[in-house]
Amino acid sequence: MSYLASVGAAVRAQRERKGWSRRELAEHSGVSERFLAQLELGDGNISLRRFAEVAHSLGTTPSALLASADAPADARPIALLGVRGAGKSSVGQALAKRLDCAFIELDQRIEEAAGLPLGEVFALHGEAYYRRVEREVLAQLLADRQMFVLATGGSIVNDPTNYALLRSRCQTIWLRARPEDHWNRVVAQGAQRPMRENPHAFAELRALLAAREKLYARADHTIDTAGRRVAGVVTAIAEL
Repeated sequence: MSYLASVGAAVRAQRERKGWSRRELAEHSGVSERFLAQLELGDGNISLRRFAEVAHSLGTTPSALLASADAPADARPIALLGVRGAGKSSVGQALAKRLDCAFIELDQRIEEAAGLPLGEVFALHGEAYYRRVEREVLAQLLADRQMFVLATGGSIVNDPTNYALLRSRCQTIWLRARPEDHWNRVVAQGAQRPMRENPHAFAELRALLAAREKLYARADHTIDTAGRRVAGVVTAIAEL
């Protein structure tokens, strides 16, 4: 992730902590909403004067916003990526224990923030609402600048803004596996014969993995988990 993207993520996180939209920040700072969008996505190379105006409008300083971009990679939280069955929970819990830090399930925090089970979040409010809560929860977690291991929702890579925020502030690791591995792990987790409920489920899983492969591959690291036990995956991550 580029330095500009890291700075942009810091600006966005600070704006969201204030509960402002980009339009509100534009009104307070005098910087156009369009340029702010580019800045937050790491596409805008802002002048020092304008950057100072943005920082002061957010109630902070340019140096404070730049601090997160300067944080060393090994001090950043670790975010695990992958679809269901990748091993994010089991690997994440074991890795957090090894690193003596907290383990966090992002979707669980989203449920707590929304006050609803994940299925009902989508059913009642739709994906746009889920993404907004996901972004707010993620920004809040990253604002504390604490070390933790995060198991992300499998689809976070589909949201460019949330994925950019994650990649700018965390060490991202894709737990890659074959479709067969994902399938067998989901069944082992207690899923009630998914093939009987949907005869096309496995084909859909293969298609999903293929569609997201390039997005997952943008992570900082990729760990191939095929045929490996949890302890082996944790060791491979620790050796990075």
